[in-house]
Amino acid sequence: MSDVPTHHPLYDPAALEAKWQARWSERRTNEPELDRPARPFYNLMMFPYPSAEGLHVGNMFAFTGADIYGRFKRLQGYDVFEPMGFDAFGIHSENYALSIGTNPAQLIPKNIANFRRQLKRFGGMFDWRHELSTTDPAYYKWTQWLFLQLFHAGLAYKKRAAVNWCPKDKTVLANEQVINGRCERCDTPVEQRFLEGAELVFETPGGPKITVFTTRPDTVFGATYLVLAPEHPLVTDLIAVEQRAAVKGYQREVQAKDVVARRVGDKTKTGVFLGSYARNPATGESIPIWIADYVLMEYGTGAIMAVPAHDKRDFEFATQFELPIRQVVKTDGEPLPSVSEEGTLMNSGAFDGATCREGGRKIVAWLAQRGTATPRVQYRLHDWCISRQRYWGPPIPIIYCERCGPVAVPEKDLPVELPFIEDFRPDDTGISPLARHKEWYFVKCPDCGDQGRRETDVSDTFLDSAWYHLRYPSTEFADRPFDPARTKTWLPVSTYIGGNEHAVLHLLYSRFVSMVLKDLGHIHFEEPFPKLRAHGLIVKDGSKMSKSRGNVVVPDAYIQQWGADTFRMYLMFLGPFQEGGDFRETGIVGIRRFLDKVWTLAHEALLTPGASPGKAESVERKLHQTIRKVGADTESLNYNTAIAAMMEYVNELREQGARSKEQVEPLVIMVAPYAPHFAEELWELLGHKRSVFEEQWPRHDEGLAAAGDVEIAVQVNGKLRSRLTVPRGMPQDDVVARVLADEAVKKFVDGQKVKKVIYVQDRLVNLVV
Repeated sequence: MSDVPTHHPLYDPAALEAKWQARWSERRTNEPELDRPARPFYNLMMFPYPSAEGLHVGNMFAFTGADIYGRFKRLQGYDVFEPMGFDAFGIHSENYALSIGTNPAQLIPKNIANFRRQLKRFGGMFDWRHELSTTDPAYYKWTQWLFLQLFHAGLAYKKRAAVNWCPKDKTVLANEQVINGRCERCDTPVEQRFLEGAELVFETPGGPKITVFTTRPDTVFGATYLVLAPEHPLVTDLIAVEQRAAVKGYQREVQAKDVVARRVGDKTKTGVFLGSYARNPATGESIPIWIADYVLMEYGTGAIMAVPAHDKRDFEFATQFELPIRQVVKTDGEPLPSVSEEGTLMNSGAFDGATCREGGRKIVAWLAQRGTATPRVQYRLHDWCISRQRYWGPPIPIIYCERCGPVAVPEKDLPVELPFIEDFRPDDTGISPLARHKEWYFVKCPDCGDQGRRETDVSDTFLDSAWYHLRYPSTEFADRPFDPARTKTWLPVSTYIGGNEHAVLHLLYSRFVSMVLKDLGHIHFEEPFPKLRAHGLIVKDGSKMSKSRGNVVVPDAYIQQWGADTFRMYLMFLGPFQEGGDFRETGIVGIRRFLDKVWTLAHEALLTPGASPGKAESVERKLHQTIRKVGADTESLNYNTAIAAMMEYVNELREQGARSKEQVEPLVIMVAPYAPHFAEELWELLGHKRSVFEEQWPRHDEGLAAAGDVEIAVQVNGKLRSRLTVPRGMPQDDVVARVLADEAVKKFVDGQKVKKVIYVQDRLVNLVV
């Protein structure tokens, strides 16, 4: 497995990782000064819910990537605050407790302890002083306080309404929790979206005018068809006789679907052509009119202009039904559909060359003069139903009184603690299990003193997680949810890293809460996460990891065998962090060999007084190229290519016989975010007294880094798809290998056979597939 010679100690991950975790704790290495930081950087990752299974490699993939970024920013001179906590209330935990016959109040602390053990073992740079759990009364006291802020502002109220009911979980579900008519998980949604754009009028020959609302009027020249919601009132007037049976049948089919299944949808689009046409007001072209379930009456006017080159759903629909796709925004090699609003217009008549935003305004003004456009602001607002008829959640702090009506629990009486009850199983009555306990249920009215009764519903986990980022810096304050000075210093969050599955609901609720708190004067910002970065998924055997597929991988055994640092780097080397990769055990040994080589170089550097003679210039050039590459790729979360660059540098050192401290120390710093224990050990070995994370990221000389490099254009079937920087004079086979490994190129090759390669030395590669 290892090529390490025996004249120095072998790399022993278990021993040195235990050593450095203990030393970090003793020296408080990961605890930044929160009150007087010179350069505060709040590195937040989405906190996990502590399932009984513990963290799996998908979780570890996400947390490792976020931790690497935090450690990298620290090496750039920032005071990095990287907290961790547990989203521990909710139906996931309660259902598991029910399945094994235990109480979630007893189960969850054990799960949290296991998660904490795993998170410490993998070497995260977490400030454990500020750990939180949503199940801790010290936390949910302030969740209840937050609810009361909404209540007093008239933004929280109780009303009767038609609901979705899950007969298994025995609780209300919001529409967004119903996937294809089934309960996915018992979390609560709201949608609040602010849309600013224009209403455009598409005329039909001898028929009604169709008004569409669009946020992208700049793309109207690319509208190649219209789509109406199946229930749109104009459908009846627009059906051609020969299409009547097909349209009516499709409408009946759509009526059987729930709203969320239509809103989320999948890549297999469905729809029916009405048999009629409308006139594009910008081009004058006659374009077909369709109905499809991905268009909803609640959005805008219930009709859209479809621009498949610049909208993902329209692109999928157009591809499915072989409808025209016309590009009207320059993409600079980006594959269609391109949804960027930062480009310039093309194929748009007199508006070619204008930016999207400028062009959009001019196009609306132009169409308005012709009576076919009106600037509009649209709102789409749904109630956020936060109540759950379950046990495992924070009680809603409301008391009902016959004389006074609903009364807020006074802030001095918070938290309303969740009592420990044995009979927490929900039933079909729709009434929370808490209502069965009179000693908790009946309470005096805070206003008049008469007997009242508590609200027995608990709030949903999305309310818990809508504000946790505000609490982290202020966990030690018992008299306030978030300290004003700390909040001013650390928020909004500098970088938020998490999964795409939370990119709508959780972020929507967090923004809603931030807007309310700002309006009420509690915080100074509306956008809590100005920089959100989503990570990809780790799959196994081509499928997403899940218990139902039986392909979940727990990392503990791998860390035990290989060490946390090897496993961290292996996960990052599987593929681009923002795309993910396929878990295959065979790749781990390659990472271990790389670390063994670095281990050897560092030990040999102790015996090498200066830079190696003869070929030191080529090594120095490679060093500066590596610093530039690793820094840029780490910043952009392209961790796999950053690791590859470090591997190339190690190979160069070994080939040239170079191993001086000046050549090895920058490498150790670059490795540090990826393999922190390993780097700490080598940094100490090389004679340094302080932590490697108190050093600065190495600087590169741009002249040396660029020496010998050329940028080549990469085409697929004659179309520019990427640009790569390669050493001047690199052989064709090596260049083609790099081209085929480029993520931008992979999308267009997509497994197809390369029939021919056209190569112009130092200038161009064209793959014919």
